[in-house]
Amino acid sequence: MNFRYALAAATMLALPVAANAQPVTGLYIGGGAGVNIMQNENAQISSPIGSVSGHLSTRVGPALAISLGYGLGNGLRAEVEGDYRYNTFGGGGTSVGGQEQKYGAMFNVLYDFVGLTPFVQPYVGIGGGYQWAQDRNLHASGAGFTAAARTDTVGKFAYQAILGAAMPIPGVPALAATLDYRFMGMVGDRNYGGTVTTAAGTVPASFKLNDDFNHTVLIGFRYNFGQSAPAPVAAAPVAVAPSPVSRSYLVFFDWDKATLTDRARQIVSEAAANSTKVQYTSLEVNGYTDTSGTPKYNQGLSIRRAEAVAAELVKDGVPKSAIAIQGFGETHLLVPTGPGVREPQNRRVEIIIK
Repeated sequence: MNFRYALAAATMLALPVAANAQPVTGLYIGGGAGVNIMQNENAQISSPIGSVSGHLSTRVGPALAISLGYGLGNGLRAEVEGDYRYNTFGGGGTSVGGQEQKYGAMFNVLYDFVGLTPFVQPYVGIGGGYQWAQDRNLHASGAGFTAAARTDTVGKFAYQAILGAAMPIPGVPALAATLDYRFMGMVGDRNYGGTVTTAAGTVPASFKLNDDFNHTVLIGFRYNFGQSAPAPVAAAPVAVAPSPVSRSYLVFFDWDKATLTDRARQIVSEAAANSTKVQYTSLEVNGYTDTSGTPKYNQGLSIRRAEAVAAELVKDGVPKSAIAIQGFGETHLLVPTGPGVREPQNRRVEIIIK
């Protein structure tokens, strides 16, 4: 019992730090700025007098993104993102130049790895949407020709993968700094009109670009409107000596499970056997959960755990009429924690023989 209260006291002392790394709950907004590295693009210029192909070398450019999303409180969240990227062209076997800016909207689904550490919360995600690529002053020249594309904008479907981490800001529970990497690609070729000029004159031409792959690194912030400051930690309860006619047994469960392990069955069997050795007036079976998941889901899970233990007691010979079942969800924590924490000692059923 002394160890139990010592563990609870140590946990409460660490709570102000650990509570910063809470799961995203409800509405949030985020934004970031950084750099975009666009892979070299393949290009083909076609005209009535012939065609030429090559690659466009690109230079690192700026990138921006802003998002509005909603977190479910269990690690999953979804967001709508608006983004902007800018790069310039140069290099290659011929004289090449120009600029390309991309902007569009993406819908992302992300998962935060909750509870791994109080200081950094990793996340991964995927997204899909639509991007517009505007190419300006795109030109190339070689032996005997000069090609120039008209400034134009072409839209294509796009996809992306996201890998990042959020770092809670001390003293501001709803604010976190973010660092993420995004790989974005546009689907299909893009065609722009233009001209090719030679000694014989100027003729219409088409510019076909493909392989628009982007590597973006962003540093930013995220503010979670649904996350509030941690509730003040109450003083540790004073230990009260149990009644000499009361006995209690703790049965622990795996995360998000209501099935009994072999060890749990041994404890239930011991409780059932000892109930026959004392004269009792009631036998309480109380179920509890940790703070991961929503309160509504945890309430149901705690009842299912209590029912599983009660069924095992009946199997071991305890009259069903003598058992009272209750579920307390994520309340009455054995080890106090912040929300979204998978604490094994809080996933339990307590059997009380009175």
